[in-house]
Amino acid sequence: MNPTAKTMIVTGASAGIGRALARQASQAGFAVVAVARRPDALAQLGNEIRTAGGAIEIMAADVGDVRMAPAIVTRALDRFGRIDVVVNNAGFVSAGDLSQQPDAAIAAQFATHVYGPLALTRHALPALRRTHGQVFFLGSGVARVPVGELGAYPASKAAIRSAASTIRRELMRDGIAVTYVDPGAVDTEFMKRAGMPGAPPRLLVSPEEVARKILRAVETRPRTLNAVPWQTLLVAFAELFPRVTDELLVRAPNIVGGQTALGAAVAGPSSAPAPESRVKAPEPTMDRPPNNGVAAALEPVARRMERLNVREEFVRGLLVPGTQFELGDVAMRWFGMPNKNERAVTAEVLEALTNAGYLEPAGENAWTVVKAAD
Repeated sequence: MNPTAKTMIVTGASAGIGRALARQASQAGFAVVAVARRPDALAQLGNEIRTAGGAIEIMAADVGDVRMAPAIVTRALDRFGRIDVVVNNAGFVSAGDLSQQPDAAIAAQFATHVYGPLALTRHALPALRRTHGQVFFLGSGVARVPVGELGAYPASKAAIRSAASTIRRELMRDGIAVTYVDPGAVDTEFMKRAGMPGAPPRLLVSPEEVARKILRAVETRPRTLNAVPWQTLLVAFAELFPRVTDELLVRAPNIVGGQTALGAAVAGPSSAPAPESRVKAPEPTMDRPPNNGVAAALEPVARRMERLNVREEFVRGLLVPGTQFELGDVAMRWFGMPNKNERAVTAEVLEALTNAGYLEPAGENAWTVVKAAD
């Protein structure tokens, strides 16, 4: 490995844009630090890049846990000695009505799309100052024109879009570029894993094309990268004419990948499906597939989990090997301000995971993850 080779951190690298970018960056001579929640997909990516002669360090981590940010930066510096580019790409959708989503689901969206990227950027700043590097924040058209049924996703993307502009101005004096990316509608499983059909195929762009444009932007260092310009124009039009946009989304929600329920939700509650039917649905993510092993482990407490709306996705989000946590931390993450019953079910879930071999006790009301969700 050339010790002077530039290093790129890519989050959400197990699929879609992140995976395509990791491959292309390696081919372009970058050392890559690939971060995601799926160790199996990361291992496959790592083997592929190493076989092709590239340099890659893989790290299974949930970027929504801000405590992972310093560990990611340390791993990059220990392995490659420098950081030149940070691409905050990880993301997922918790489908449902924002007005009906529990605090934990909203917090998870903001953790992955806002808190985590800001924490990773902050911890990487000393290294980025030395290289006059660059930070990318992946946004979405729904940051400008929010779409129903996506829960807190549009709000979290609007937040990171605003944050990117602020940070860009703050870091100009340090010679660090900050680029906000609107990737457009991309041909990945992102929306389908949230239980939604996604945009029509004719509107989709490949993740490889978006990755190529991000890699090109490392050279040009733009403030904003609109990967699909014609889609950006449509978003701008939608902003200018909100009444027309509302009417269009009511009549043809499939244009943005929604379901018929989207029109009902916009039209009014009288014609909408019961909110609970969507809120209680599982929350697939871009990096975590369904997991029968975890489901079996949780079977003894499944009924209590359902009553308190603790979803299997929340539980799988804990299972990053090497992570340590306490009962109170987990309960806060799931419930906000947990009451006695909520703390009790949290303890039961952690006990079930311990009995199944996913966790090991690390003291009173503390655990270490020893096995990933398989």
